[in-house]
Amino acid sequence: MHGAMPGGSRTRQTTPDIRGLIGMAHSRQTGLRAKIGLAFVLQAAAISCGTVLGVYAAAAVLEDVLIRRALREETAHFMQLLERNPVHPTPDTHNMKGFLQRPGDTDEVIPLYLRGLDLGFHALRQGGSRSLVYVSDSTPGRLFLVIDQAHIGRLALLFGLVPLTLVLLFIYLATWLTYRLSRRAISPVIWLANEVRGWDPKNPGFSALAPGRLPAGIEGETLLLSEAIYGYAKRIGEFIERERVFTRDVSHELRTPLTVIKMAAEVLIGDGQLDDYGQRNARRILESAREMESLIEAFLLMAREADNALPADEFAVNDVVREEIERAESLVGNKPVKLELVERAQFCLHAPSKVVAVLIGNLIRNAVAYTDQGHVRATVEHGVVSIEDTGVGMSADDLKQIFQPFFRAQHGRRGGHGVGLTIVKRLSDRFGWPVEFTSEPGRGTTVRVRFPRCEGVR
Repeated sequence: MHGAMPGGSRTRQTTPDIRGLIGMAHSRQTGLRAKIGLAFVLQAAAISCGTVLGVYAAAAVLEDVLIRRALREETAHFMQLLERNPVHPTPDTHNMKGFLQRPGDTDEVIPLYLRGLDLGFHALRQGGSRSLVYVSDSTPGRLFLVIDQAHIGRLALLFGLVPLTLVLLFIYLATWLTYRLSRRAISPVIWLANEVRGWDPKNPGFSALAPGRLPAGIEGETLLLSEAIYGYAKRIGEFIERERVFTRDVSHELRTPLTVIKMAAEVLIGDGQLDDYGQRNARRILESAREMESLIEAFLLMAREADNALPADEFAVNDVVREEIERAESLVGNKPVKLELVERAQFCLHAPSKVVAVLIGNLIRNAVAYTDQGHVRATVEHGVVSIEDTGVGMSADDLKQIFQPFFRAQHGRRGGHGVGLTIVKRLSDRFGWPVEFTSEPGRGTTVRVRFPRCEGVR
């Protein structure tokens, strides 16, 4: 089996359903507004947590570092006062108390809970309160400074809550204002998405994006995007319209002269006044016209959109294969090649029968063209049509390229334009009918076409 495949094995795709894509995005709540709102909420939450942690960290630093430093400074200051006035009273305030044990004094001069403390800082708990004690030695005696750490901590936290509240209110206000501004900034994009979402893929209303019909808020990048979509949609619409005109004109203007050519060739062949040379040429004209008619039918079929293609009907695949075998009889000519049809099963399809005829017909004609002697056998099994020939065959390298544009095997170049297998592959991909090739040089080729959604004969 030999032939070519312009366009490779690319599958024809229908127009994507833009509305469905955007609808899924909205249903999953992944729109721009939702994402921006979530981003601002997370930002405000993160800043709030950081601010709260900062206040607590500041309170901890105040309690653990600043208070200790203050106690050292208070101790140094009190010692200076004692040097000037040995009977100076010890510190006694609402938050801090001092006790001095002079040389020779007994332990009774200091509270019981302070007795036995070594030099340095000590954290004590008594009566549900926390105290920080600093013990120091000097010439006048041992000084005990006790500060109510819990009270100082409450004051630090209290004074920290006021600026914390103000900071958080400012953060929330700034976040809310920024969110409002962001929503206004992305409103044109959301409008554009909603506008595109409402388009009918078969007849998109892209005129709403015309420059003169855009809302006043559309500017900047959104304006460029809308202009690009409008230009692209307009260009696609022009392409579709040209395709419709082209397929309509080709269908009418080319089929008419081909019909005339076929009728004239049939008249010449049936006239009986031509010699053998003339008869051969008339048959060549007739077969070329028939081949051209099949090519035009296939190209028109592939040019149509999926929902504008030929109507589907229910038919027996065996009948189509039989008709294509009979049509290929005239291609054999004087070659010692036998066309055979083996029906091991019968099955039906619900699809355009013309598509199956074009696909099977191209494979059979391709097999006949590259078979000089032997047979071309079409076998129908349930859901599978196989076409086997005893032709020139193909190498492994040829099999890799048979669907490339205008490719024909080097060792077996024959007539034709190298588009037969192109049509087969494109129809196969479009309708979901896998085509498999096996071949060996000098021993022929076998092609299997599978029809997964087939039905038994009713």
